[in-house]
Amino acid sequence: MPRGGHRSVPHTADLRVEAWGTTREECLAQAVRGVCESFLDLTGAVGDRRRDVVLRAERDEDLLVALLEEVVYRLDTAGEVPVGLELAPVAGGLRADLRMADADSLPVTGAAPKAVTLHELHVGHGAQGWTCSVTLDV
Repeated sequence: MPRGGHRSVPHTADLRVEAWGTTREECLAQAVRGVCESFLDLTGAVGDRRRDVVLRAERDEDLLVALLEEVVYRLDTAGEVPVGLELAPVAGGLRADLRMADADSLPVTGAAPKAVTLHELHVGHGAQGWTCSVTLDV
């Protein structure tokens, strides 16, 4: 398995993303990147502002949901999307340093996500690193 990455998986009327990484944080960051690349061309995109967010959850699956809900919220309320991010563990959760760009300034390549679902949600650690998968309504 490569160091870190993501891919979209065919799913009827929804968006499904699988991601992987050597650390939990890299895996979750790859999931965010995969979701954003599913509806915008991020090639050459530069974040011109930062958003620092602390997410709290007891389970890794809940952290993934909270992180992606933050992405959907920022897109819906401010019209911005993370084009870069760094995640760091904190007690009881994650700190997300999001580098944001205006979604309207980027080429649209698909339908924007509207909500994160719990259907077949997975975050896990194995011999080759961390993996996660998530489905979003579009």
